[in-house]
Amino acid sequence: MPSPLWSPLFGSPAMEDVWSDRAAISAMLHFEVALAAAEAEAGVIPSDAVSPIAVATGADIDIETLAASAGIAGNSAIPLVKMLTAMVAASDPEAAKWVHYGATSQDVMDTGVVLQLREAFRLLDDDLTRAAAAAAVLAKAHRDTPMAGRTWLQQALPITFGLKIAGTLDALMRHRQRLAEALPRVLALQFGGAAGTLASLGDKGPQVARLLADKLNLAPPDTPWHGQRDRMLEAAALMAGIVATTAKLARDIALMMQTEVGEVLEPSAPGRGGSSTMPHKRNPMLSATILGAAGLAPQLLASVAAGGVGEHERFTGGWQSEWLALPQLARLAGGALHHAIELLEGLEVRPDRMLANLGLTDGLLMAEAVQMALSPALGRLVAHDRIEAACRVAVAEGRALVDVLAEDTVITAIAGPADMARLLDPTSYLGAAGQFVDRVLERHAASG
Repeated sequence: MPSPLWSPLFGSPAMEDVWSDRAAISAMLHFEVALAAAEAEAGVIPSDAVSPIAVATGADIDIETLAASAGIAGNSAIPLVKMLTAMVAASDPEAAKWVHYGATSQDVMDTGVVLQLREAFRLLDDDLTRAAAAAAVLAKAHRDTPMAGRTWLQQALPITFGLKIAGTLDALMRHRQRLAEALPRVLALQFGGAAGTLASLGDKGPQVARLLADKLNLAPPDTPWHGQRDRMLEAAALMAGIVATTAKLARDIALMMQTEVGEVLEPSAPGRGGSSTMPHKRNPMLSATILGAAGLAPQLLASVAAGGVGEHERFTGGWQSEWLALPQLARLAGGALHHAIELLEGLEVRPDRMLANLGLTDGLLMAEAVQMALSPALGRLVAHDRIEAACRVAVAEGRALVDVLAEDTVITAIAGPADMARLLDPTSYLGAAGQFVDRVLERHAASG
């Protein structure tokens, strides 16, 4: 649930606005006005009923009264329609007869959520674009900045910081693509009446549905989807995926910010990342907040997925769980992206520390490079076993790998001192890192 205390920390102002109570009410009222207009155009209700209904939707709704009534009614649409009907009746009793005509509560609420999702997706796309732009700047600037690649939290092989960030950029662009592909499926009208047949509208049901979808600028589905929640699940999965990608970035940044590593620093600001007792601290606050969102998002996604297993034409509990889970997922996705943008745009990169950390293992990081150079002469397995043995000696005796290798006459006969110096240079074993970065940057540039 939104909180004045926590929303600024885990959300973004724009996304909070999309999912505010006022926004939810506005979306449902928008449905009611469009419904009246569509039914009038189809000749289902009198055309002079539309204006009084539209005018009444501009009045303020008492949220506390609505909330109290929703607690009794079981959803927010029932009391909202009653309040709207009363407001219309105050100015035009005849028009009040046609409020919410032929619709059901789920039509109002589901379509209202879809209208909110449309705005949420627009914000997410804007923020994905901005985050990708910031990541592209970093990837280009550090295309050839060497650093230790780490597997299982241990130094593995040299990579570049540009490659690490290019991976994030690649994922952000895929999220934009997924979002674009999902829009026609997710942004669809829900309008089925009591049980999905629109029988209350006689033979005008399909016509009203088409007109209503057009007026709301939503896709007209082939069938009402109140009993099939895959659209909501797709939206939830998209948002959970965005949180996961930002959290991957945040986790790496937090680890790279450790005092003993010191390869990057989050952007600083007065009062940010400090400690209430330790003045020297510069904590990864932005990363921690994103990771906090990542701790919640999978459970919220699971709630939406579980809620889709409902009974017959209207669910008992599963649909209701979406009311809490989906908006909260959107808030977390918006907040995580908001913080990721700030992190990417202001990240302090320290190439000197990256280079220094490459030397921490006294050459062990480059063992594979030596092994691969010896493999043509010795065979891969023999070369692997010989280098592995040298590594064990180097670790046990606290010596540099180059010194241990220099004592192996089989190895020195194949690779002399100059060859060994080149093989143990981390910057000489970056493989296709630069090419991979270039590919992603080229695709980002082409995306406009």
